[in-house]
Amino acid sequence: MYPFTYIQANTTREALTSGRSGGRYIAGGTTLVDLMRETVERPETLVDISGLPLRELTVTKGGGLRIGALVTMSDAASHPKVRSLFPVVSEALELSASAQLRNMATIGGNLMQRTRCTYFRDVTADCNKREPKSGCAAREGVNRTHAILGTSESCVATHPSDVAVAFAALEAQVHLLGPEGERTVPFADFLLRPGSTPHREQALKRGELITAVELPRLPRPLESGYLKVRDRQSYEFALTSAAVALHVSGGVIREAKVAAGGVGTVPWKLPAVERALLGKRPSNRLWAEAAAAAAEGARPLKHNRFKVELLQRTVERQLRTVGGSQ
Repeated sequence: MYPFTYIQANTTREALTSGRSGGRYIAGGTTLVDLMRETVERPETLVDISGLPLRELTVTKGGGLRIGALVTMSDAASHPKVRSLFPVVSEALELSASAQLRNMATIGGNLMQRTRCTYFRDVTADCNKREPKSGCAAREGVNRTHAILGTSESCVATHPSDVAVAFAALEAQVHLLGPEGERTVPFADFLLRPGSTPHREQALKRGELITAVELPRLPRPLESGYLKVRDRQSYEFALTSAAVALHVSGGVIREAKVAAGGVGTVPWKLPAVERALLGKRPSNRLWAEAAAAAAEGARPLKHNRFKVELLQRTVERQLRTVGGSQ
């Protein structure tokens, strides 16, 4: 680990001043500290924001939820309002990491975590995300766990977050605060696809920090849930996952929110699947027909072609779980 300066910010103003000067924000540190140990990340200054007042979790006037950036994953998962209003978020959090990590890691930090691509974490390997224009060793290397959606010639790494998949499905918004003031970014625009600049991973301006994630009000009753498929049952990242939320009224699907994880360079919203569901009556046939569109646009690599069918089956299974077997 390289030498660095540590600053504890007692106020938002102090944090923003240090962030504007190039400091990196840290709260739980469950990802950043690991990357520093492996010399993947070499920040000159760490700004500890764990003491800032960003730990509120409240129901909004419209009936949505606002989750402060410093709310821990475990606190968010166990909160009665999260469990009752958006079970998909609670389930996604509880299927992430270990209990010990969830007790430390924050919602904001989870969204800022970087890929688990082995080539990104191996400083001897070519990686455009770690070192722009150096190449992508994963494209011709062992790429079984890599992305099939949203890839580019520069990067095929997946985004590792589970709860981000739920946020993508629910069309959350990310509240930001920076030297220029406050702003809100749709979740779909917050995490960036790699394109030719895979080192740019979030739509953050210099010095900005996440203050909260807001989930919108959705029609009730709303059934939702998260399914994660992985090589082993615990402490493993997803090969595929599916976040599903359905509003059924009068025997017809009036609202459908679906996204996938483990297969995209960012949490992957599935609008084609959603369109196939709207206005239809729930049935096993519908689940299968809609899920067939889940892999539209997929560009599998040598070792991860199995993810195309696995994604379709994962989405179909979760649609059936949330919508019922009929």
